[in-house]
Amino acid sequence: MSLPQVTIEFLDHLRSERGLSEHTLAAYTNDLRQFGEFLLELQLVNLADTNRMTIMAYMRRMRERSLAASSIARKLAALKTFYQWLIQEGKIERDPTLDLERPKLPRGLPKVLNQTEVVKLVEGQRDLRDRAILELLYAGGLRVSELTYLNVADMNFNTGYVRCLGKGSRERLVPLSRTALQAIEVYLSQVRNKLRCRSNEKALFVNYSGSRLTRQAIWKVVKEAAKTAGISKDITPHTLRHSFATHLLEGGADLRAVQEMLGHADISTTQLYTHISKRHLKGAYAAARCALL
Repeated sequence: MSLPQVTIEFLDHLRSERGLSEHTLAAYTNDLRQFGEFLLELQLVNLADTNRMTIMAYMRRMRERSLAASSIARKLAALKTFYQWLIQEGKIERDPTLDLERPKLPRGLPKVLNQTEVVKLVEGQRDLRDRAILELLYAGGLRVSELTYLNVADMNFNTGYVRCLGKGSRERLVPLSRTALQAIEVYLSQVRNKLRCRSNEKALFVNYSGSRLTRQAIWKVVKEAAKTAGISKDITPHTLRHSFATHLLEGGADLRAVQEMLGHADISTTQLYTHISKRHLKGAYAAARCALL
């Protein structure tokens, strides 16, 4: 049983049974392709012949290539998921990744914008579509993939909520600010309806040819908005999500509520933002004290 033979089956399983996004599937494809190239170097053509030493040698190769610990951890996680599926399907008898631990990752704090920077970023954007995108990324704390999947029908202006599909196809309702809702309404009435959209196009955000916006296009929107606003920080769409969570906690929001809005399966992921809030408070205190001296 060779790797290429079962990779297609495995990816179909991830797509149909687990509902993973095309972006995540592409990452799995790339990781398995690289693993397959390594097996060819070892002249291993049968997955049943791989063992713990094989996986450890692959991890060592990744370190020799100076891959970041986070990248190695992701590749090992992909292999663990793959081998678990092979066991479940009865294709192999032993899981060579079973007792292997992921590399320890340094717990860095994500970059965030302060509230003044968010205002500059959004209000400096004159394009009505792009302003609506920025408002929604920040006001809803959405992942870029969640925003690209949004359809017009997912907006509920009466209740002030947007329905989005998160990781693992988990659906959640996210409340939006009045300014975000207004920006989206203006975009829908003044921009989207004038674009060359097909009558059956469901996407909320479309390009100027009328097709659904891609992840890359949204990244470009954020990068250009930062440049226009004179923000020197290297920000991405996810920076707005980080900023959204941090500002909510700084404002006294309940941690569980923020977890629900972000769609985190584990509250420990949400707790990371409390450290950013504490850092912000320490900085504000230090600045205030210096002003008094």
